[in-house]
Amino acid sequence: MEFEGKSILLTGAGKGIGRATAKMLAERGAHVVAMTRTREDLDTLEGEIGCRSIVVDLANAEATREAARAALPVDYLVNCAGTTALDPFLDVSVETFDWIHAVNTRAPMIVAQEYARDRIARGLPGAIVNVSSVSSFIGFADHAAYCASKGALDALTRVMAHELGRHGIRVNAINPTVTLTPMATKAWSDPVKAERMLSRIPLGRFAEPEDIAEVILFLLSDRAAMLNGLAMPVDGGFMIN
Repeated sequence: MEFEGKSILLTGAGKGIGRATAKMLAERGAHVVAMTRTREDLDTLEGEIGCRSIVVDLANAEATREAARAALPVDYLVNCAGTTALDPFLDVSVETFDWIHAVNTRAPMIVAQEYARDRIARGLPGAIVNVSSVSSFIGFADHAAYCASKGALDALTRVMAHELGRHGIRVNAINPTVTLTPMATKAWSDPVKAERMLSRIPLGRFAEPEDIAEVILFLLSDRAAMLNGLAMPVDGGFMIN
């Protein structure tokens, strides 16, 4: 019960890594404020863990800021929401590029701004975890907009860690390998493509959402008190190849 009495704002809480993280936090005593765009996902999550929920389309900057303010105050923040589209570089449209960056990079910035302003105004420390991807390090074919958005999120994390760390707010990113969420299943459903990726992971498997959730909880906790500004691969050894 290491998060007993603590509150955590969690974006992308409806599915995949976000949902696994919400459930794990609740199991360890936290009160979760769950944010995602699908009401049905939040309804079922509320039934499972008794969280507070906020429906918002994170591609909408104004709505995102309003939702973040409505969620406060909370002790910690996890920016887990993400989206993707599969297009060869030459076919990526401006609309797709802007949409992916709006959700994957701009929304974490907006939510973190509101969270950090509140913590600083209250004179309180905090912790933020941004869920990035190994795609920020590797140029995967057909992932141009996604890779770019996650590289930008890592860079944003470093600036946040530099500036917010001076106020006692730690900021780290985690960079999972393929994690078996609905979004990843869509992106890696081709067995030939999946095998090429698996062959580079020494542990021989893709991640489960719970594997990633455990690392998120660690980075939020006081056990990670001196970790700030990381882009931490959670990849079964993929990056050592």
